[in-house]
Amino acid sequence: MKKIGLTGSIGSGKTIVSHIFSLMGVPVYYADIEAKRFLVYKEIRNLLFDEFGKNILGHDNEIDRKKLASLVFNNQTALTYLNSIIHPLVKSDFKIWSEQFIDEAYIIHEAAILYESGFYKSFNAIISVTAPEEIRITRVMKRDMVNRDDVLKRMDKQWTDEQKIKLADYIIYNDEQNLVIPQVLTIHRKLTTIQ
Repeated sequence: MKKIGLTGSIGSGKTIVSHIFSLMGVPVYYADIEAKRFLVYKEIRNLLFDEFGKNILGHDNEIDRKKLASLVFNNQTALTYLNSIIHPLVKSDFKIWSEQFIDEAYIIHEAAILYESGFYKSFNAIISVTAPEEIRITRVMKRDMVNRDDVLKRMDKQWTDEQKIKLADYIIYNDEQNLVIPQVLTIHRKLTTIQ
């Protein structure tokens, strides 16, 4: 079984691409979704309260991810601290999750900051989803109901598409000109035939 990392800058459409792989029967681990699950663990909550205070709680007495995100996206030290807690948990969880798919040709680990975390080195190959910056900005503004400046701040915390493409084994262009599904099928064929 090959372990494939799938990443892309914010608004690139990496989640849509990973859903296409999933619909084709490829097991996909959604790291960003799984990371959110750890926020309900008591020991994680306590660490975050100690660092950020209880003002990160929402009205339901759970950690408000938007409040937490607004804190860390504007503070590199806070972001580094949060990542130092969550990333080891995600890596461990992915390892356990992947063991059930030992007979598959390949599995996918989808994550926004695969390169930034250094975790990309753990994979047999990397797929990078890319799109022009203006398209990505528009997508995120519409999706998250945020303004342009908020999107640019988030983008500033990630590697550029150019940096990601240099290290990628496969590139999917989600630029509203190239069809995505044929690109996914081409990569799927390569991953299922290469030994």
